[in-house]
Amino acid sequence: MAMIMIKCLPALLTVVLLAAGTVAHFEPTSKQVVQKTAEFNVIYSDFVNSELLHIYAFNRTVTRNRTEGIRVSVIVNSTKNETPVLFVVRQLQAVVSFPIPLVLRGLYQRKHFYLDVSRTLCQPETKLLTETQYFYMDVSTLSNSNISFQLQAQRVEKFLLHTNEPFNFTATPSQPQFFIYIFPEGIDLIGACLVKVNKEKSFPGSLQAFQDSQCPVYDLDNNVEFIGMYQTMTEKAAITVQKKDFPRSSFFVVVVVKTEDEACGGRLHYYPITPEEQPIQGNRSKLLTVTVTPAISSELYVGSVLFCLGVFLSFYLLTFVISCIEQWRQQKKGGLLTAVIGTSPDEKASLLGKAVTPDSVLGSSFEGYSYGSLGNSSNFSSEAITDSMTSGEAAIAEYNCPSRDRPAQRGIGGTPNCNFIVQILGGRPMENVTCRPRHDSQSSVEEDEYDTLADIDSDKNVIRTKKYLCVSDLSRKDKRVLNKKYQIYFWNISTIAVFYALPVVQLVITYQTVVNVTGNQDICYYNFLCAHPLGALSAFNNILSNLGYVMLGLLFLLIILQKDITHRRALIRSDYYALECGIPKHFGLFYAMGTALMMEGLLSACYHVCPNYTNFQFDTSFMYMIAGLCMLKLYQKRHPDINASAYTAYASLAAVIFFSVLGVVFGKDNLVFWIVFSIIHVVATLLLSTQLYYMGRWKLDTGIFRRIIYVVYTDCIRQCSGPTYMDRLRVLVMGNLSSWSLATYGLIMRPSDFASYLLAIGICNLLLYFAFYIIMKLRSGERVKFIPLMCILFTAVVWGFALFFFFQGLSTWQKTPAESREHNRDCILLDFFDHHDVWHFLSSTALFGSFLILLTLDNDLDTVQRDKICVF
Repeated sequence: MAMIMIKCLPALLTVVLLAAGTVAHFEPTSKQVVQKTAEFNVIYSDFVNSELLHIYAFNRTVTRNRTEGIRVSVIVNSTKNETPVLFVVRQLQAVVSFPIPLVLRGLYQRKHFYLDVSRTLCQPETKLLTETQYFYMDVSTLSNSNISFQLQAQRVEKFLLHTNEPFNFTATPSQPQFFIYIFPEGIDLIGACLVKVNKEKSFPGSLQAFQDSQCPVYDLDNNVEFIGMYQTMTEKAAITVQKKDFPRSSFFVVVVVKTEDEACGGRLHYYPITPEEQPIQGNRSKLLTVTVTPAISSELYVGSVLFCLGVFLSFYLLTFVISCIEQWRQQKKGGLLTAVIGTSPDEKASLLGKAVTPDSVLGSSFEGYSYGSLGNSSNFSSEAITDSMTSGEAAIAEYNCPSRDRPAQRGIGGTPNCNFIVQILGGRPMENVTCRPRHDSQSSVEEDEYDTLADIDSDKNVIRTKKYLCVSDLSRKDKRVLNKKYQIYFWNISTIAVFYALPVVQLVITYQTVVNVTGNQDICYYNFLCAHPLGALSAFNNILSNLGYVMLGLLFLLIILQKDITHRRALIRSDYYALECGIPKHFGLFYAMGTALMMEGLLSACYHVCPNYTNFQFDTSFMYMIAGLCMLKLYQKRHPDINASAYTAYASLAAVIFFSVLGVVFGKDNLVFWIVFSIIHVVATLLLSTQLYYMGRWKLDTGIFRRIIYVVYTDCIRQCSGPTYMDRLRVLVMGNLSSWSLATYGLIMRPSDFASYLLAIGICNLLLYFAFYIIMKLRSGERVKFIPLMCILFTAVVWGFALFFFFQGLSTWQKTPAESREHNRDCILLDFFDHHDVWHFLSSTALFGSFLILLTLDNDLDTVQRDKICVF
């Protein structure tokens, strides 16, 4: 038995020792706590481990009338990420804690470690006139080895920001800064101030935030976006802060330097291969300047609104004055004509102030009956009437459309009463000279130019493929049918506007709500240096400046309505000039243009509620509409029968907007998209050119290639013959060269702003067509009257100034929000409107002037027969 006990003794001892060790392991170790009374501006160097805890007690006397801050700075000489040193600051109403190494995460969760940390403490509100406040700073770690550290607490004397006093400071990612601003007493009802932050260099990027003056303050890159308003910045940033958003009538300005620059448009200098490897940070210290300036007063808001209304209401007043003057001139000329009719030939000469000749009498008398224009005064050509003294009868000369081998000529254009002409000439009534009704109007082509088929009047192929066309050839359809056709433009665009605008308004309201709730100022690309809030709107001035589009669009609709009513009355009384002379009057496209201008103002205002790349199409959609409608109207003037229908036109514009959206979303640096778009662009241009060249008398079917080969063989190989329609070919060649050049530019450069690029294509083609129209008009012997000439000059000047302000580039969503703020500028008009607002004022005026040009350009033809007006 003894031997067995001796043999088991080692095993028993082992069990006892293991049990004792286990018990000893679970016994709580005693921790040494060292508490010190610390003073400000003294550096404390010490070490800490798992068995040692340091507590530093600070106290200070504060007064209610003095605002100062406390800043704690700590440096730790250890890179052990597994056992960091934990610093906890305990205050009366707040607790601030942070480990060192301080870990801040960047893009894709990349870790950045910092050993030098400084934090500003949030101070509790002082209720007594003078009181003593205490706070404690605990230093601990779980590391078994000693870790040395340095600690210092400092008073921040310049903690309160003052109005119009710049304040300079330095910040890093681990050493953020924040200061307090208190709204002064008796501040204006708007209750706002503009906070500007500037720095000497763009990078490292930073973020400024505005938080209510209560603890805790979120001042690290990982949590600064939790509350309040915030925005990223590179060189400068600004925001208008409203008093209503801060119940305590004060706020903290927090500035945090970003750990990485990607969010501000920069790049990472070194991309780590493994997650454990730290990125190279470089010097991320930044010198910044904060300035708080008072915002504008409520009187300036009211004055700016009245300024906008006054400027655009003056257009209404000017239009009314011009209308009254023209009405007075028409009545005066009408009275003179009445006096001429009832007098003898000698009295006629004295009234007219010159000898009575057919040319002079008709030239002055019929001028008073110029139809449907502002200040029409086109005289009848002396070549229009031939006085035959041998027969005692007056013969009215007929003229065909001018051709290349004959100078342009214009005739009388018909009269409402043939005996009336004889009465003016002093002769007897002519039984054998009668006024031709519309359906008897002769074509501009002589009989020997075509076979006299029985269905010549209805054969479109014969009429539209003539070498020289006149307006009478392309205005053969029933006027009522055409009016209904073109009125569809107005009703369709009105329907489109309603269905398009309602979701847009809802969407931008949601955008603005998100901005206000989250405080993220990077969602919208404002010009923050001149963004004046009103209510829930962040930039009321950018919305107000769009008022011109709406008011001038409405004015244009009123002008067109007056013209339409006058024209209808003339048709009811069978006015000869309304029936037979001038460019056919169809107002449907004009109504659509006025509506598009108003909608451009509304949607531009919606875009500027929260401008960014996702809703930029709102600002450009009706610009495409306006450009397309202007080209259609210019083409309709001399091609009323063959102009595109509203369904075709709006379907084409819908395709343009569709490509615009695709380009904005997928077009940036996407070579495949640009290749596909360029091919579609060139092919569409060729198809449209063919449609215009042949006046729609061609077919796109399986036999198109056979017909092309046949034309090439007969016109180029078998015999060398020039183009049949040379003038038409010239403008189409210019248009194609322009489109192909823009397509090549887009394919090579691939601009990031695809929507503006697409709009530039439409505007270039519109300008080319308008220039061609003016040149051909003058070449055909027509003239531009005073009012359209003044409109052209005025509009050209306004467009020049407008484009100057447009290209100032106050913000751009093609870059990051921080980089966009580098382009921000101060207000330039009434301390309320910026460069882009002036662009809105001028561009709306220029568009209105452009519409007036289209309306009055052919006023000189209002007394010319349509078979004397050339088509080009």
